[in-house]
Amino acid sequence: MSWQIDFWYWWIFAVALVIIEILAPSFFALWMAIAAFLTGLALLLMPDLAWQIQLLLFAVLSVVSIVLWRHYYLKNPIQSDQPNLNRRGEQYIGRVVTLTSPISDGVGKIRLDDSTWKVTGPDCAKGTKVRIIALNNVVFDVEPER
Repeated sequence: MSWQIDFWYWWIFAVALVIIEILAPSFFALWMAIAAFLTGLALLLMPDLAWQIQLLLFAVLSVVSIVLWRHYYLKNPIQSDQPNLNRRGEQYIGRVVTLTSPISDGVGKIRLDDSTWKVTGPDCAKGTKVRIIALNNVVFDVEPER
């Protein structure tokens, strides 16, 4: 008794890869799912295709589709309407805040929402309004508000 791979096995594999992509989004399994679907399509059109050729075709199509996607994505990055969404500190740049402790020897503190942040800038008294102009690691650069 000989076991043979039918085209629909590849299509079931493609659906399983899509489900994996849905559960753990990475844009990796999606392109392998497309390769599995195309391999199944090739087997539907050429039913006598050897299993070794099927695996080779799947491997080549997987690599090609992933490389093409990566190339396209690097040239056309996804634009966001909120580019600083997961960059909390960068969201505060341009905001005017009040110093909670004076800037002495170039270092002071501000309170933003529920957090205290270290700031650097020209010496200023407590209560001075300052504008956040940059973020260096977790320290804001500020300048007095005019």
